[in-house]
Amino acid sequence: MTSEPEFDAIVVGAGFAGIYALYRLRGRGLKVRVIEAGAGPGGTWYWNRYPGLRCDAQSMTYSYSFSDEVQQEWTWSERFAGQAEILRYINYVVDRFALRSDMQFETRVTRAAFDEICGRWMIETDRGERFIARFCVMATGCLSIPNLPGIKGLEGFGGALYHTADWPKQGVDFSGKRVGVIGTGSSGVQSIPIIATQAKHLTVFQRTANFSIPARNRPLRPEEVRRWKANYQALREKCRRSPFGDVYDQAEKSVFDVSAEEGRRMLEEAWTKGSFAFITIFKDILTNQAANDVVVAFVNRKIREAIKDPAVAELLCPKDVPIGAKRLCIDTGYYETFNRANVRLVDLKENPIREIRVDGLVAGEESFALDAIVFATGFDAMTGALFAIDLRGRGGVALKDKWVEGPRTYLGLAVAGFPNLFIVAGPGSPSVVTNMVLSIEQHVDWITDCVAFLRRRGLESIEATPESEIAWTRHVGEVAEPTLFVTVKSWYVGANMPGKPQVIYPYLGGAEKYREICEDIVAKGYVGFRLNPAAESRAG
Repeated sequence: MTSEPEFDAIVVGAGFAGIYALYRLRGRGLKVRVIEAGAGPGGTWYWNRYPGLRCDAQSMTYSYSFSDEVQQEWTWSERFAGQAEILRYINYVVDRFALRSDMQFETRVTRAAFDEICGRWMIETDRGERFIARFCVMATGCLSIPNLPGIKGLEGFGGALYHTADWPKQGVDFSGKRVGVIGTGSSGVQSIPIIATQAKHLTVFQRTANFSIPARNRPLRPEEVRRWKANYQALREKCRRSPFGDVYDQAEKSVFDVSAEEGRRMLEEAWTKGSFAFITIFKDILTNQAANDVVVAFVNRKIREAIKDPAVAELLCPKDVPIGAKRLCIDTGYYETFNRANVRLVDLKENPIREIRVDGLVAGEESFALDAIVFATGFDAMTGALFAIDLRGRGGVALKDKWVEGPRTYLGLAVAGFPNLFIVAGPGSPSVVTNMVLSIEQHVDWITDCVAFLRRRGLESIEATPESEIAWTRHVGEVAEPTLFVTVKSWYVGANMPGKPQVIYPYLGGAEKYREICEDIVAKGYVGFRLNPAAESRAG
């Protein structure tokens, strides 16, 4: 016997996934502890506080669907909610269901190892604590470990350094400052227009131009909110039947099923409406290069129309990159920002950053005097947060070693050799290419039902078989192969991190299809999993 506290389940992370996992598991009568590194719940919405940050899915769908009471009680103020409003919503849900008492904050899990003798997970934290749990749920998030490039001289910079993924709670005032922003992905696209209005001068350092679609954000009208609340059940069901997990209608026509004039009209209408719906108006945008080229030409024309300086416009037009195959950005005034007299764009492909000095940085042959540098350089996506923990399964095998050539999972949920370990929205699941909250709810519901099944049947543990893991990983690759996602270097394929295996990380078969697969596996008695009785599990 040991003196360590024992739980039915330890949940790592208190973002959308960890909160819902606690709610569902506790509702099944389990003793649960959530361990969170931040000082409060929120996950990505706790750590990321950079100016301009807001969700890129509509607020009314980027929210929990499990409680109609919450859906009716909470009223979103904008079409795309900002970070502060989302964090208030998350805290509201936590307190609405009295979840905070089972959460431990400002604590980072450093190690989680499966003990084959007792059939339990041994979890260690940076506070020197040890916990024992039958189940371990990794709700660590897909985008939670910031990527800070190893640029020569970084430590010697005399000004202020920031990363969009670890922004000061009190905010930052750039008034009168010479600011450099490195990176033009989603966080750069959102923050650059705001920083430009504050800074004395802003230099944007761009390595790769990204496509961005207007958000067309605005306050929600009372009649819209009433309509949503009256029809939430049907709208949520429409989301569940969608490949992307949102209310956008599924396209039935190819770009080439309509005339060029009609195609332009449809694109113009979608551009005017804004949001990710733009990429869903034709069915072959992400699978047919010629169809994608038509859309690219339209968007590049819009970029050129927005920018006064033709040379700057050309730098902002992505080259040889299919639209949507990298994470699509949505923005408010991003391209127009480069018409400001205090904003300059620097092409890092032509003039790579050589070093950071005490008073700025050197790109190409030019020196840039800076008071502050903002890294909008993204994340070690999908696997970074899992590898930040010394995670070990049977035989002491480390997950990091098992995945040295790329992640291998069954359904993005489970890993062979890691009994009773569940990953929420892990690699090999739709996660980041869908509405994340919808995908999180689907995963947590599956996990909770699985745990209830094990307890009901008197089974000790469940784990993926090596054969099912290999077959699913192969399937994930085969589904991606006909798409344009695999033709570009992006964080979807691990290309943003030096040395990271370049394979497809999310499952591209769509949220609806994935849900059907998961349900079928359960209906067939958890086919592809090994169900272990107590004695067998503890014997290994």
